[in-house]
Amino acid sequence: MARVILPQGETVEAAGVSLRELLEGRGLSDEVVGALHNGELRDIRDPLPTEGEVRALTLADPEALEILRHTAAHVMAQAVQRLFPGVKLAIGPSIRDGFYYDFEFPVPISHEDLPRIEDEMRKIVAADYPVERVFLSREEALELYRERGEVYKLELLAEIPDERISFYKQAEFIDLCRGPHLPSTGMVKHFKVLELAGAYWRGDPNNPMLTRIYGTAFSSQEALEEHLKWREEARRRDHRTLGQQLDLFSIHNEIGAGLVLWHPRGAKIRRIIEEFWIREHEREGYQLIYTPHIGKARLWERSGHLDFFRESMYAPMDVEGQEYFIKPMNCPFHITIYKTRTRSYRDLPIKYAELGTVYRYERSGVLHGLLRVRGFTQDDAHIICRPDQVEEEILKVLRFALEILRAFGFTDFSAHLSTRPPKAVGTEEDWGLATESLRRALEEEGIPYDVKAGEGAFYGPKIDIDIEDSLRRSWQLTTIQFDFNLPERFDMTYIGQDGRKYRPYMIHRALLGSFERFFGILIEHYGGAFPAWLAPVQAVVLPVTEEQGTYADRVAERLREAGIRAESWSRGGKTLRYLIREAQLQKVPYMLVCGPREAEAGTVAVRLRTGEDLGPQSTEEVIARIKEREGSRTSEL
Repeated sequence: MARVILPQGETVEAAGVSLRELLEGRGLSDEVVGALHNGELRDIRDPLPTEGEVRALTLADPEALEILRHTAAHVMAQAVQRLFPGVKLAIGPSIRDGFYYDFEFPVPISHEDLPRIEDEMRKIVAADYPVERVFLSREEALELYRERGEVYKLELLAEIPDERISFYKQAEFIDLCRGPHLPSTGMVKHFKVLELAGAYWRGDPNNPMLTRIYGTAFSSQEALEEHLKWREEARRRDHRTLGQQLDLFSIHNEIGAGLVLWHPRGAKIRRIIEEFWIREHEREGYQLIYTPHIGKARLWERSGHLDFFRESMYAPMDVEGQEYFIKPMNCPFHITIYKTRTRSYRDLPIKYAELGTVYRYERSGVLHGLLRVRGFTQDDAHIICRPDQVEEEILKVLRFALEILRAFGFTDFSAHLSTRPPKAVGTEEDWGLATESLRRALEEEGIPYDVKAGEGAFYGPKIDIDIEDSLRRSWQLTTIQFDFNLPERFDMTYIGQDGRKYRPYMIHRALLGSFERFFGILIEHYGGAFPAWLAPVQAVVLPVTEEQGTYADRVAERLREAGIRAESWSRGGKTLRYLIREAQLQKVPYMLVCGPREAEAGTVAVRLRTGEDLGPQSTEEVIARIKEREGSRTSEL
């Protein structure tokens, strides 16, 4: 029998009935919307399992959000069918912050149609239709969808091996679905239809382009409004908008989708990050190297990239009758440098690091500003070490990664440990040592993690580190990945203490991932208001009148001599208020105002971009303040 935990904490044992039937006898059937059994959501209509613990869920439980949003997707699909006869249904799952449904419309729709869809959804909710689970035979299901011309549902149906097929029905609407779903449409009270986009059927550009409608739903109006405010803030922080507003970068069709131009201010921030990255890596014992952008086809054949990664590589070029490929990764070059000499056990570990620009083909539909591009610079490194050094090196690189990420203002971390898949290279002993070293490092540093059993690459286990930004969004950045494949393919060896040859361990690692994606994340994390140590312009000197122009120039020059990134803005017929507003729009941390009194006293009136007025200070006091903020890498001004 299953042990069932009811909403008030009461525990009962039951078997052979559904959770709904169990609850009806206790007056709780209107509260409970689903169940959780061994971490898996279950429908209240399903028979209870014969063993284990089942927790009844109400809309107040976070786990119930997925059930709520899945039902909301069905409500939206029902509304769309009512409003647009002839529309074809594809799929409609719940997602992290809401839900979507993909449709093929007989005629195109626009954002102006979304309020109509939302209004029709409200009618369906108000009608409070019971949501029923029904099972059809395969023949019945095929007949249903053939009659309706639902080509996408027929394709999905062909992939389901069962002869008894699960559907959910509410009034006239019926949909192929495993569930679970809410008991009735009336429980979908707090929702919003958000936007529409194009989406290829099953993500394949060779398939038809469908219309995807996004929405969200919550268990309370307060939670919905809070989410909508969050979305508005995320929209305001969009790195593509801020990148243009702050003149940081651009992407142009005439150059190529997914290829980034770094403008002077964006390039300045990148150089600051690179210089910090290089300095910290040298301190950690890494050796910096540079490698070519292209390599012979034979190199990529040996590495296996042409076998396993070909679809992401660009077409070869002919160089004097030989095929060359633009590099998608840096690894083969680093290994080649390692193999230029015979290596002793005393030489290890060797740590090669490179800011290596690589190129990978991404479908145009998935390109997204800086976050998904075709040409990017990885902060790549390879650690080559002996087996007895693995645990220490993994702990070092994890601590180093966290130190680097904290420097950029990220403090909340979680991780995923991906373990051996069914088909893998390398011995069980190698996998065991590598996996346990990753696990122990995470536990020693106190990083919460989950295990993705069997989801490691065929060539080695890995950990991925997620950070949480200022909007509580999760981003995967650092990867630490073992590789048992390339050392074999390239016959990497070192001479052991006994004079015999041994195979070293090789660890791939990227801390920031790519500079392009990391920069996009940084822009959104800070909303473009970079801390003083990263700001492309740290201070602007603003004369009150034209007479103070020369003094403002001298102040800016002294700041630059001290290593401060400063500019002097001439009035040019503009008011001081205009200049201050412009500096705030450009998110310059410090505005140094020079009027007649300041010029006579040799001071500046210091204003922060937040609007705070710090009053008159000497130039040297301003320099000391900025230097202190820069040295501590604080976000405080």
